[in-house]
Amino acid sequence: MKKYFIAGILVWAPMSITIWVIAWGLGLLDGVFGSVMHAIIAVFPSQFGADLQHFRELPGVGILIVVLVIMLTGLLAISYAGQWWMKVWDGLMGRIPIVRSIYSSVQQVSSTLFSGSGQAFSKALLIRYPHADSWVIAFQTGIPAKEVTAKLGEDYVNVFLPTTPNPTSGFFMIVPRAQTIELDMSVEEALKHIVSMGSVPPTSPTGLTALQSPHHFDS
Repeated sequence: MKKYFIAGILVWAPMSITIWVIAWGLGLLDGVFGSVMHAIIAVFPSQFGADLQHFRELPGVGILIVVLVIMLTGLLAISYAGQWWMKVWDGLMGRIPIVRSIYSSVQQVSSTLFSGSGQAFSKALLIRYPHADSWVIAFQTGIPAKEVTAKLGEDYVNVFLPTTPNPTSGFFMIVPRAQTIELDMSVEEALKHIVSMGSVPPTSPTGLTALQSPHHFDS
């Protein structure tokens, strides 16, 4: 009975979590569309508002429209006129206290994560944590700020050390480059390895031998 139950869990757990994540994302998009529709319905006359309400209740319409709006926004953003409007908008956001700090921070993080030229999660590394005799897998996210580099006086790198099995939380650390070992496994393989708490090995031929790299250093 225990064996059958565990086998069933192994079948349903990945499927259920995948469906839950997709449903959460789609529900978020639909909620954005719903808020806009409610604002429009409150402005227009009752008959037109009732028609909009029926349109709003159609399954999948909210998600479809939000996706189309995002794609159209992206299409306009890469045009010459769109880039000009983005500069105007960024300038407007930059003049509002508090808002400018949040807006600029989110903008920089988004650009780093979604841009192909960004340094975020560019490679998987081995670092010593929490003491000199243990190793963890972390992701290089860039290089320290100029002030940090000037104060430390050495070659350091920024790394993100995720927790397991939830990799969305973790620690931001600045470590000496000389005390890191670059892994051959891809970032995706390393992330799977972390989420599985080491039970799912990397698929690359060299993934499991990275810990035995000859480029080691003394503590």
